[in-house]
Amino acid sequence: MIRSLILIGFTYLIFHLHITGDINKYINMKYSYLSATAGYALLALTIVQIFLMNKEKSDEADCDHEHCGHNHSKEDKWYKKLVVYPIFLFPIISGLFFPVATLDSNIVKAKGFHFPIYDESEGDSFMQQQFLRPDTSVYYGKDDYAALMKKEKKKYVNQDAITLDDKNFLKGMETIYNFPGDFLGKEIEFKGFVFHDQETIEKNQIFVFRFGVIHCIADSGVFGMLVDMPEGTKLKDDEWVTVKGEISTIYYQPFKTNVPYLKVESWSKTNAPKEQYVFRGY
Repeated sequence: MIRSLILIGFTYLIFHLHITGDINKYINMKYSYLSATAGYALLALTIVQIFLMNKEKSDEADCDHEHCGHNHSKEDKWYKKLVVYPIFLFPIISGLFFPVATLDSNIVKAKGFHFPIYDESEGDSFMQQQFLRPDTSVYYGKDDYAALMKKEKKKYVNQDAITLDDKNFLKGMETIYNFPGDFLGKEIEFKGFVFHDQETIEKNQIFVFRFGVIHCIADSGVFGMLVDMPEGTKLKDDEWVTVKGEISTIYYQPFKTNVPYLKVESWSKTNAPKEQYVFRGY
């Protein structure tokens, strides 16, 4: 009975996330067909489990308890009820009843404002949390990635004014960070939330970020650019702004390297978009 309820719960949870649209808070929607397939597979397993449960009850009703050869009361081990079942129930309960939290500047603060993408220490590149600069090179061969970036550069570098929206934010940022010299003096406009790093940047410098998802929320990173706002600008963390200006480069001491930054010419406060995450297309 409990196994049937768990399967029903998982099936309902997946279809609930798809119907409400909250599934995009967890995965890149390019892969939504995989979770939908899992939902239908769970539905089939649920039907099979209910059928087996009814068959088992029918067999028990016809069974002579003195000659069945086993003790029904001991079939469900105590550890299944106290350990295994709660483990399966927790994601169902949390997914259905806990509010869906959107990543914000608190996540950046909690992890510490560091950028392991610039860390040359050995480690699993697939498991590194990315900040500031998108890097999908680990998902391609070296030559394929170089060809892709050259193609993207050609598309953007020929534009007098570059606008990064929800669809091209990650691709555009990745291209600019790979070829900063080719974009010097280019006008760019993009939207994001404000983050202050009080210890390492000048008074009028802030970061404007978007949380990006490569495959799923587990490999999400916070991506964007250092921007130099006009004198006297006062903004709070997590306020959403649209900034526009020219791209330049600056030597940023925490990274020990030159990074692109935006000298803001115009800006405006804006409401957070309905979909606050941006996704990497392929």
